[in-house]
Amino acid sequence: MSLLSFESICVFLLPQVFLASGIQEIHADQEMMGKISAAGQLMQCSASLDVLFLLDGSYSIGKGSFEKAKYFAGKLCDALDIHPDRVRVGMIQFSSAPHLEFPLDLYLTKEEVKERIKRIVFGGGSTETARALKYVLRKGFPGGRNSSVPEVLIVISDGKSQGSTAIPARQLKEKHITVFAVGIKFPRWEELHVLASEPTEQHVLFAGDADDAANGLYSTLTGSVCSATAPGCKVESHPCERRTLETVKELAGNYVCWKGSKQPNAVQASLCPFYRWKRILIKHQSRCFRTVCPDPCDSQPCQNGGTCVPEGLEKYHCLCPVGYGGDIHCAPKLSLECGVDLLFLMDSSAGVTQEGFLRYKAFLKRFLQAVMGQDSAMNVGVAQYSNDVKIPIEVGQHKAVSSLMKSIDALNFIGGGTLTGRALRHIAQYGFRSTPVFADIQDDLPHVVVLLTDSKSRDAVAEAAKYARDQGIFLIGVGSSLMRAELTKVTGNPKQTVVYSDPQDLFNRIPVLQRRICSVDNPEGCQAQSLDLVFAVDASSGVGLENFLRLRSFVRSSCLHFSINRDVTQIALVIYGSKAHTVFALDTYTSNSAVFQAINQVPFLGDSGSAGSALLHIYGDVMTVQKGARPGVNKVVVLLTNGGGMEDAAAPAQQLRDNGILVFVIIIGGTQTDMLLRVAGSPNYLVHISSYEDLQYYQDLIIERICEEAKSPVNLCKPNPCMNQGVCILGSGSYRCECPGWEGPHCESRALRGDSPRSQVLPLPSHVQ
Repeated sequence: MSLLSFESICVFLLPQVFLASGIQEIHADQEMMGKISAAGQLMQCSASLDVLFLLDGSYSIGKGSFEKAKYFAGKLCDALDIHPDRVRVGMIQFSSAPHLEFPLDLYLTKEEVKERIKRIVFGGGSTETARALKYVLRKGFPGGRNSSVPEVLIVISDGKSQGSTAIPARQLKEKHITVFAVGIKFPRWEELHVLASEPTEQHVLFAGDADDAANGLYSTLTGSVCSATAPGCKVESHPCERRTLETVKELAGNYVCWKGSKQPNAVQASLCPFYRWKRILIKHQSRCFRTVCPDPCDSQPCQNGGTCVPEGLEKYHCLCPVGYGGDIHCAPKLSLECGVDLLFLMDSSAGVTQEGFLRYKAFLKRFLQAVMGQDSAMNVGVAQYSNDVKIPIEVGQHKAVSSLMKSIDALNFIGGGTLTGRALRHIAQYGFRSTPVFADIQDDLPHVVVLLTDSKSRDAVAEAAKYARDQGIFLIGVGSSLMRAELTKVTGNPKQTVVYSDPQDLFNRIPVLQRRICSVDNPEGCQAQSLDLVFAVDASSGVGLENFLRLRSFVRSSCLHFSINRDVTQIALVIYGSKAHTVFALDTYTSNSAVFQAINQVPFLGDSGSAGSALLHIYGDVMTVQKGARPGVNKVVVLLTNGGGMEDAAAPAQQLRDNGILVFVIIIGGTQTDMLLRVAGSPNYLVHISSYEDLQYYQDLIIERICEEAKSPVNLCKPNPCMNQGVCILGSGSYRCECPGWEGPHCESRALRGDSPRSQVLPLPSHVQ
């Protein structure tokens, strides 16, 4: 057995390795490519036309690229109006010899043609393109019509023919057959240009982007045989670049080799060439002629910095900045429907830096542009502070947004120390004294101060903030997450503290700030939303009697925010230690007073705590139809705990969520861990409070979150309202229970006397909107 030389091994292996990792791309302007793709929705060449595909099935193509060529041929068919009286399609596969796959008169609908193309099997063999062209010259278009119908030949190949194709290609074109050459895999473009009709820029296509090539076929045919394009659409040319990765053999150098000698028993040293294979990206600059249609974004319909995203030829949507999106064109959507005297107190000290001060100015402008309308009921002012306080824009001084923006632009950075407490006292005394009267009747509007700071105060803020609140001023704090504790001291309520995680996130807080400002005169709670609410209270020894009484008081005061009756809010209470106990079920009490009295009697348990057993108890014995849970009503569980006994709680919490029941986890004093996050399911449903004394300050925030969830859509079959393993089936605004062996609306009664199981369609409950 002879050994292969090193050179022959390289020649044999490397082309296969390099070609397998090659690329083939078409590069053009991305906006143009988007328009080309969108125009494809309207493209369909409708005319009397015979189209014959010549599909390369040789080994140089390979089975993978052959499948891509079949897909490509199907995409071209999408641009043809295939019909017995209009476009007819046939196909020949060629390699060593041509083979007729189907004639033009066999399949007369687009669906039939595309389905038949999918079933074509790869043949394999040498690339005898010239032989295939001669076959078409000799046989014509199999199943075609008479010569009065234009004939189009579409050759899909890599252009690596075994012989010259120039003569048969010229003869085809002399017979007035239009030839398109489509490059597949790693095309030899010069040979494809020989095949294609003139002008070659319009008749050489690229299979790397099927949508682009289908558009190119349609665009070229539109100039000759196809009907006119859709109104407003036209053929345009643009620069494009075809790229293909080719592997070439190059001389790398010489090495010493030993050859035979004429003298016996002697060898002769010589230099032998050493070759290597190199990958080269070949670029072919050209111009592409494609049909493009009017872009709905050309008119720039999005306002206020919105980005237009086309959806086909007629539709689009706008990506709007925060604070905009009141309509599809990014109109302001956050207009303050509440009437307030609003004063922004901006930190202008060295601690916030000039960059931070400019960021607050930009935030202030963005916010006011979003919320101030022509008939805005609010009066706005701006104050700055560091060591001292000044009010460059008095409250109500500007009613026009444009003049207010100019005044904000004129504000300058001050620098100096951060005396937030002093600023709050000054604003409480002088911030709202000179509100001008711009109307015949001036309402006594609430006074709201929004503090913008990212620097710890050098003086005490708690007493100064209490002084401001005692003057009837509603305080809101805005700052980075590092400022949360100090801002909460200022506002006296964590709900009125707005924090951001990074500079860009500040602008995402605009909707939150709008809601906080307008909460000044809105009643809390959700008196109108239907809700099934369960409080699960940790009564274990880890909490202790004193703190348990605080938790009990919190639950009692929270119930004040709800209208408790059969049609609106139902409340249940579960306490737990090592075991869970239902103090009262959802349907036990129908008035607030009865619930308050029951809460006052709740005992302390004092043993070890297991939150998992409490959640399992709620799932199986509280949130059920038997115990008063109402189908079609949002369901929320609020778990109040010190964070102990949570090891077994993640799985039952997930089971509750899977059945449409939301779980809020309120941790007092414990540390936030991954385990607590798994129980809550999301950071949005996990609230960490540092001490039991601070629990009262978080009540408004927790109630607000619960009420937001009470407005979300409801699945009538989650949790399953059917008893005894009945199956809940959704209808239109209703559900029904399939009850094998049982009967009744919820499968609550056993079927008697061999009655067949029945199911009943239940209407949407009256309290569900």
